[in-house]
Amino acid sequence: MTLGATVQRAFETALEPRDVISDPARCRAYECDGLTGYRVVPGLVLLPRTAEQVAAAVRVCAQHGVPFVARGAGTGLSGGALPVADGVVISLTRLKRVLDVDPVDRRAVVEPGVTNLEITAAAAPYGLYYAPDPSSQQVCTIGGNVAENSGGAHCLKYGFTTNHVLSAEVVLADGSIVTLGSDTGEQAGPDLRGVFLGSEGTLGITTKITVRLLRTPESVRTLLADFPSIGAAGDVVSDIVAAGIVPAAVEMMDTLAIEAAEQAVHAGYTVGVPAALVVELDGPDAECDLQFEQVKAICEKHGCTRLHIAGSIEERAAIWRGRKAAFAAVGRISPDYFVQDGVVPRTRLAEVLDRIAAMGVDAGLRVANVFHAGDGNLHPLVLYSAAAGETEQAEVLSGKIAELCVELGGSLSGEHGIGMDKACSMPKMFSEDDLAVMGRVRGAFDPHGLCNPGKIIPTPRLCGERPGKYKAHPLEEAGVIERL
Repeated sequence: MTLGATVQRAFETALEPRDVISDPARCRAYECDGLTGYRVVPGLVLLPRTAEQVAAAVRVCAQHGVPFVARGAGTGLSGGALPVADGVVISLTRLKRVLDVDPVDRRAVVEPGVTNLEITAAAAPYGLYYAPDPSSQQVCTIGGNVAENSGGAHCLKYGFTTNHVLSAEVVLADGSIVTLGSDTGEQAGPDLRGVFLGSEGTLGITTKITVRLLRTPESVRTLLADFPSIGAAGDVVSDIVAAGIVPAAVEMMDTLAIEAAEQAVHAGYTVGVPAALVVELDGPDAECDLQFEQVKAICEKHGCTRLHIAGSIEERAAIWRGRKAAFAAVGRISPDYFVQDGVVPRTRLAEVLDRIAAMGVDAGLRVANVFHAGDGNLHPLVLYSAAAGETEQAEVLSGKIAELCVELGGSLSGEHGIGMDKACSMPKMFSEDDLAVMGRVRGAFDPHGLCNPGKIIPTPRLCGERPGKYKAHPLEEAGVIERL
């Protein structure tokens, strides 16, 4: 949908004409994020190069009432960067400088287009690293991590993005620039930094982030263990925590996820095994050695059928390559899939996985599981074929799995966000009063509702019409017209 010549010229003045994309074919490249089941072609795509240009673009939006959606690398899995047809996408990928690395105070200042792994690469010469590590860390950007409060495999011990961001420079919905937090992470008054972290782009656009860096651990020990059942692997997780051990990571994969990962990267996993655990400890040498022996004993107690200990950096990297490739690798065993992101108490892992399996059988669909077992953050992958007409039943099953997590005392999302995907399930977790308070907070930052509209908080139109799902027109199916 075109926004009109006057508005387009205003954006071209705020940026440069070459950085305003209006061609529908080029705009279509921004029609979805990693949740490809929802697609909307934006009216324009803006490619600012500086924070000042971001602010100038937002001021044009405010002046003309144009909704806008900030976008990073587009790796999100909840439809959080889904465009608005009569709005603009503001892409932040050109703001990609590491502005400063301070090894004394252990912090770095970066722009939002810097990838997660690039922060660690910049800090590595000083013996430091950035702890949050989403599976997509090679390509996902820190701006998107801030928006979604991303976690990763090592969040069990080190926490999520919110635990490592000290401050954020933010462009508000009126185009003004403010700083939330400080170089030390402290701020007088309400914790506005904390409010902004994880707000999924609905409160503003971050243009500069100061992150906390950690000292590289003295020792890292990693093992891969196979188990005869999901329940046995879950008992290992419970016993490790009960023993007072806090691993850097505890990851679990089931048969389907292992099969897909092995086909993709040949990491050395055992194909056909019901469950595998990746357990990693880090810290001082003596502590790691002692706790590692305890973890091995717990694995053996619960019937571990194979215990592989990484004997080198290369072997450790191979184990993690298998785990982190799992999401994309599932494309090798299924033409389409939904990735869900619920959380349950650790003690209910076996129960929820049994119920998910039964729900999959009832729906006639397969469900692969790969997840952060240490904190109960599930990532069920609902496998389906759009060509076979299974899209709707897969979407329904995916939503039911998220709501099941709430029923069992958990949450709709651990790190992927609510976005468009789970907005209609929010009343399952929050009361009307809760949602009203969220709306008032959002309105205080963005009174005109221009900033990433339609995300997180459900509306009757959103949940009644389920916008974003694209269905081809009969004339398009017949080859008479072409979709742009």
